[in-house]
Amino acid sequence: MSDGQDHQPLARSELPDDTTALARFLIGRLVVRDLPEGMVSGRIVETEAYVVGDAAGHGFRGMTPRNRSLFLEAGHAYVYLAYGTSMMLNVSSQAQGTGTGVLIRALEPLEGIEIMRGNRGVERLRDLARGPGRLAAALRIDRSLDGIDLCRKGPLWLAGDDVEPGEIGQGIRIGISKDADRLLRFYVRDSPFVSGPRSLNR
Repeated sequence: MSDGQDHQPLARSELPDDTTALARFLIGRLVVRDLPEGMVSGRIVETEAYVVGDAAGHGFRGMTPRNRSLFLEAGHAYVYLAYGTSMMLNVSSQAQGTGTGVLIRALEPLEGIEIMRGNRGVERLRDLARGPGRLAAALRIDRSLDGIDLCRKGPLWLAGDDVEPGEIGQGIRIGISKDADRLLRFYVRDSPFVSGPRSLNR
């Protein structure tokens, strides 16, 4: 793995213009976080798509001050607080004004692992970024990053990687009650870093 400084941001022109396609495309790409203590990165192993007309999506009822970053053009961060406890990192996914996005659910930690351990207060590698709340805590992602452009270097960005992610599975999303039967979650099969019960990750 090259030094974090060499991780080139994904170009916006590389991003598929369909939310479901973007959720699959992001599997195997990197999330890179530049912190005062050093560079932190992880390979994306699980995503969920929230598409047009999706009752589970935050953009379903239109734009609000809270979700306005979801309506930016593809490749921007939408960060929100879930259940009053956990931050969630999403990527806006279509043309400006659409209000769709991809939730980054889990990472395989690559760089800055000791920094992640300090942020999370746990030692076990598998548990550092397995699940969206853990991921945000490990990378110290908060609302101050809401709306930033993930297609250019800064405190947080998306990067490519030459490593093949492996076989990609597709299944139902986790922890929602509306439109819950839609197969809009993508994950790397057999990855120990994917969240959720094993029965959903076959």
